[in-house]
Amino acid sequence: MSKISTLNAEHYHWGDACDGWHLLKQDNLSIIHEKMPPQSAEVRHYHVFSHQFFFLLNGELVIEKDGEETTIHPHQGIAIPAGIPHQVRNESQMPAEFLVTSQPPAHGDRVVVKKVKSISHVTL
Repeated sequence: MSKISTLNAEHYHWGDACDGWHLLKQDNLSIIHEKMPPQSAEVRHYHVFSHQFFFLLNGELVIEKDGEETTIHPHQGIAIPAGIPHQVRNESQMPAEFLVTSQPPAHGDRVVVKKVKSISHVTL
């Protein structure tokens, strides 16, 4: 049995200055550890198939889920069903670290969306 940590897991960069580590990378399940620096955000998006669960280890995150914002603190989490637009932001002055569990894995299953207040703001 081998231990997995951010010291030996597959590392990747995302966004402008965020880090991620694949703690578990299987065909039907993904668990990643991510770190967001202060004043950073991911792009608003949804997943067609993947259901996700975000669990905060340290710091503070604002998670916008289908237009509703929730602030989570260490040892709190939030589920995001497939098809629901969401965005994770670190609006604090400290780094935030969290786990993201995705079933099935979210890689390649991301659709970027823009937040609009009403259909009248959409142009074709």
